[in-house]
Amino acid sequence: MKTLQKTQSIVRYQRYEKEYYGIIDGDDIVQLSSDFTQIVNNEINYDGVRVKYNEVKILEPVSPSKIVNFGWTYAGHAKETGGTANLREPFLFLKPTSSIIPDQGEIILPPTTLTEQVELEGEVALIIGKRGRNIKEEEALDYLFGCTIFNDVTARDLTKSDPQFTRGKGFDTFGPLGPYIVTGIDPTNLRIVTTLNGNVVQDGNTNQMTLSIPYLISWISQVMTLEPGDVLATGSPSGSCPMKSGDTVVVEVENIGTLCNYVK
Repeated sequence: MKTLQKTQSIVRYQRYEKEYYGIIDGDDIVQLSSDFTQIVNNEINYDGVRVKYNEVKILEPVSPSKIVNFGWTYAGHAKETGGTANLREPFLFLKPTSSIIPDQGEIILPPTTLTEQVELEGEVALIIGKRGRNIKEEEALDYLFGCTIFNDVTARDLTKSDPQFTRGKGFDTFGPLGPYIVTGIDPTNLRIVTTLNGNVVQDGNTNQMTLSIPYLISWISQVMTLEPGDVLATGSPSGSCPMKSGDTVVVEVENIGTLCNYVK
């Protein structure tokens, strides 16, 4: 058994109908026999197999107990969607775990009888590494296992008409996540660039957030217990825009990678 090095890219994938975790090494994946619980506890067991990254099916990097979304944490996005960036506490909503799809997965647009305005929102997502409740802000990053990429797909017409965001945020496939988790990086200064069919529509940085990431982790832990594998989506910079069938959406986050999904 070995311990996890400070910065690693942890991927979950399917091979021969079985699911594995592995550590990315160039174009390869070093396969592990460890499950997620063992990995976050630094119990890293290599099983001696190496596979090519492009020869396996990449899955969502975690199966969380919950997906917590912080809204309007960037002033520009708050303004463009009719909200206000609060300097004391975030706007909060949850997405169902049934919304999650992996890198290269398809975002399925609901019928136009339900929504006519589905938009992208590229974000940094935090993956919790250990159980926590009433976490102190100065200790918050100790509970972070790593970071990945999230696309908070949103039916904007519904979030404007409904008194709360559950329906507009909760459709199946409205939570692209991945492609892998990167450990040991600073989440407070990461550039986020989202392209729609190759054209840049969002370009921001987590250092522009009106509320700090340690504060958000501490704040939500006063409300609900955080469990290993939980996803905290930190909010979107300005530039959210509609998608249509046939579009390709790519969210790129500095020091993490790219999350690519196709709209159908």
